[in-house]
Amino acid sequence: MNVNSTNTSPAFNFMSWLALVGGVVVYLIGLWRSDMALNERGYYFSVMLLGLFASVSLQKTVRDRIEGIKTSHIYYIACVASFAIAILLLAIGLWNATLLPSEKGFYAIAFFLCLF
Repeated sequence: MNVNSTNTSPAFNFMSWLALVGGVVVYLIGLWRSDMALNERGYYFSVMLLGLFASVSLQKTVRDRIEGIKTSHIYYIACVASFAIAILLLAIGLWNATLLPSEKGFYAIAFFLCLF
């Protein structure tokens, strides 16, 4: 089996980890300092965890397919669906939230920073 693996540079890896950790930290600090009820904070925290898990699983599945490692098609579909659901849940939550537009933008940017 030929494996066509391209290695990324250390700078790319460092910036990826910095974006992930930075996005999560900023998102969590925003939740901590918000005036939301505890159940609202839990909702946004759960959406972030679902999005992170779906994003990492989807990236790993796509990389495995590129490298020729067999993966289940149903798992791939589940990863894509979970990723889309996480984004949809955040969008619905922010649309219906009684937050300032700048706060909504803050959460959306931090969320996408840690996912992508």
